[in-house]
Amino acid sequence: MPSLDIVCEPDMVEVKNALEQANKEITTRFDFKGSDARIEHKEQELTLFADDDFKLAQVKDVLLGKLAKRQVDVRFLKDGKKDKISGDKLKQIIEIQKGIQGDLAKKIVRIIKDSKLKVQASIQGDAVRVTGAKRDDLQATMALLRKDVTEAPLNFNNFRD
Repeated sequence: MPSLDIVCEPDMVEVKNALEQANKEITTRFDFKGSDARIEHKEQELTLFADDDFKLAQVKDVLLGKLAKRQVDVRFLKDGKKDKISGDKLKQIIEIQKGIQGDLAKKIVRIIKDSKLKVQASIQGDAVRVTGAKRDDLQATMALLRKDVTEAPLNFNNFRD
């Protein structure tokens, strides 16, 4: 039976490239001269550093612009709180979301069941697996979810015939 997995994963290579471009722009911009503005990447989180709130917002704008140019959906990012570090300097941690959360997975399964398409959906960890008798039903499911689910960027992979 044909099947596919619905996941929510950013392309980490593109995220890393966008980070490098953003850091390069920050180091060359005149308004950041002499400041400690930068972006660091660890596992599934980004840490933004700046001297004050305004510069922190500017660093975030540069990052979001570079991510958008590299076709990375900014809905993958979840803002954290701003923390003061030595002196006036600020840092903000931004999480990179990976996987479909439980509530969203249940909503996806409910949308699929309510659509009366001849497919079955099941939650498997941080993904939703959809199986059906025909490839056309799976493609209709993909179109339905692209239209109805707007709170997270969905990817469809492991399409098997």
